[in-house]
Amino acid sequence: MLWLTITILAYFILAVVFLVDKYLLVSALPNPKIYAFLIGIAGILLLILVPFIDFYVPSIKQLILSFFAGASFILALYWFYKALQNFAVSQIVPAIGALSPLFTFGLVYISSLGKEVPSFREILSIVLLIAGAVLITIEKGKTITGKSLKLSFLAALFFSLSFVLTKYVYLEQSFLNGLIWTRLGGALVALIFFFIWPDIKKELFCQKDDFKKKSLGILILNQAAGAGAGLLQNWAIALVPLISVAFINALQGVQYVFLLVLSIFLSFKFPQILKEQMAKEIIIQRIVAVLLIGGGLVLLAL
Repeated sequence: MLWLTITILAYFILAVVFLVDKYLLVSALPNPKIYAFLIGIAGILLLILVPFIDFYVPSIKQLILSFFAGASFILALYWFYKALQNFAVSQIVPAIGALSPLFTFGLVYISSLGKEVPSFREILSIVLLIAGAVLITIEKGKTITGKSLKLSFLAALFFSLSFVLTKYVYLEQSFLNGLIWTRLGGALVALIFFFIWPDIKKELFCQKDDFKKKSLGILILNQAAGAGAGLLQNWAIALVPLISVAFINALQGVQYVFLLVLSIFLSFKFPQILKEQMAKEIIIQRIVAVLLIGGGLVLLAL
């Protein structure tokens, strides 16, 4: 179960990246659109690996799959950040956490012409993981609205599409070769965003000096860490069986556990940025959520 260990490590790094992103969004970079662009354009950096690997141009079919896999991931990030701009995290994250694995199972079933079907234990595991992910993020008084559900639906659909297409890329290409081509697809979409969204240009070239001095270094390091987590996540996709790709979506609940623990500790040092509610009912709710996620992991690891 190497893929399971790699996925959990990736989500731990992403939990740290999420907290730093939250710090930047609150204190220095209030436009989350730019994150989708930066993550996409960073894919070009993987071209430095070309001289050191057995790089090749795949078939036309694989090229199309690779570019759509990378493009879908950047589009998913766009809809995700757009949703976070307009709605609370508790309205968006639970919906995406529940929808993504379901979409992934559906896409795998359709693309395999019904040949890939999960076992009862796998279904029970993913139900526990989804339930835990929803329970650990949902907040009392924050309900999912029609508009928030629409944005969550789009983000979840594109995340699932990216995961499934990426798996089909790795079924025929080597890991590093497929990774480069999928990231080039994401970079192409990021370049399109650059030209159609003038506010991205403004954020990149018209930032105040205090942002450049205080936050640019943090932003670059954080994006590098996020890229590393993305690399681990792709490695897990390459290793996992096709029918189990949905578990990589569902295991995002582990990231929420890491976020919860880190937020509790850091909220004492940065209360103006990280405010963690400690009411008795919330503590009980999150303990139950952690137990559900733990139960799902145990079933998955058996």
